[in-house]
Amino acid sequence: MNLRLLALAGVAVCAVALPLAVASAGQVGEGNSALRPSASPDAKAPSPSPPGLGLGLATAARCGPELTSPEGIEAQTCVLTQGERTWARTYYRNTTGTPLDAVLSLMGPGGRSVQMRCAVGAEDEPGSCETPREDTRGEPADYTAVAEFAAAADEGPLLLRSGSNSAPPTGS
Repeated sequence: MNLRLLALAGVAVCAVALPLAVASAGQVGEGNSALRPSASPDAKAPSPSPPGLGLGLATAARCGPELTSPEGIEAQTCVLTQGERTWARTYYRNTTGTPLDAVLSLMGPGGRSVQMRCAVGAEDEPGSCETPREDTRGEPADYTAVAEFAAAADEGPLLLRSGSNSAPPTGS
């Protein structure tokens, strides 16, 4: 497994896991009383946080496998859901030395789809592309995402197709 893509995927995992860890930690000021300063018996209890100032909603991700093409494109594509919003994101790395075009599609229930065109630079740096966030219709499992990478300006064949529901590679 390519360590650079693993690091990129680690960023994605951290981006998803961090809100979950923070949300499970509770509100600021809750928890172990040994960590809070003691208050005098006549001290006023702190008022609760105003609505909307909480820690936020956790983001769920369904990602396909990390893929690498012989030409040097590495990608992983995910469907993300946060609250009542769903969108697609692809993480990529272009080691071809030439700029590429990517098309990221989010397909949902009832034949609905959203497409985003992304310019992928020639530099050897991790990047990402995502579709706009849409209201979730149906269940999050009803959504799939596909990213397709090709030479810029339709100058060549499809180099890599990465999906959110791709089967993991088999073999040893």
